Amino acid sequence: MSEEMNLTKIAVFKGKQVRKTIHNNEWWFSVTDIIGVLTDSPDSGAYWRKLKQRLIQEGSQVVTFCHGLKLEASDGKKYGTDCANTEGMFRIIQSIPSPKAEPFKRWLAKVGYERIQEIENPELAAKRMRTIYKLKGYSDDWIEKRMRGIVIREELTEEWKNRGAQEDKDYEVLTSEISKATFGVTPSEYKTLKGLKRENLRDHMDDFELIFTMLGERSTTEIHRNEDSKGVKKLKNDAKRGGNIAGGARKQLEKQLGRSVVSSKNYLNKPESKKLK
Repeated sequence: MSEEMNLTKIAVFKGKQVRKTIHNNEWWFSVTDIIGVLTDSPDSGAYWRKLKQRLIQEGSQVVTFCHGLKLEASDGKKYGTDCANTEGMFRIIQSIPSPKAEPFKRWLAKVGYERIQEIENPELAAKRMRTIYKLKGYSDDWIEKRMRGIVIREELTEEWKNRGAQEDKDYEVLTSEISKATFGVTPSEYKTLKGLKRENLRDHMDDFELIFTMLGERSTTEIHRNEDSKGVKKLKNDAKRGGNIAGGARKQLEKQLGRSVVSSKNYLNKPESKKLK
């Protein structure tokens, strides 16, 4: 799964957040988040447990549309969460009396339709992403690097998937190996250095940080392919080697610049395009 797809996304309906994630190539939404939107319940989890119990007792098949997926919570950690795709959410909404049901159904249909469009024409997803970054204040040059980095990351995770790695635990370990060899810190340590919590680390990297991230991941992909690597142990060794290539280049640049490329700077308060070079 790609870096972008592996992250919890946030959609907003009338000012309220709804977590969603890609599963089986379509959007799946947090049931409790949507219940919170529709009912204004102070405990949407309790509301859903009671509703689910009632539906089961009534013999409803609605609950079978739910699937436990890991979504990021407010503490930054991922937990198993009842989720449903667009069809499943429509069925659940029918069981919830709410004046917001109809406008929410229209919103839900629009979000789901946009995903269908993106599957049929991937360029639409890229275009939407570019627009979002532009609105957030990123420069065109930075956006080009970020988009290229996403493609490189997707190629790498596809190799991991095909070579025996499991998405959650193994991907995290392999990514950490590349990061440690490239920058001397793990992604979580890097986020702490930059003062980030739920934010995407790569959205707060400057040009050099993005470039060396790409070099480490692209090198790792090529090593996997060149040696036809199989199994997590070999992939982990390759990841370290790929990261070392980027790390060596980083250290050479740092000698020339007289400063560290690894930076605590972020774009939380000032857009990237406004940062002093």
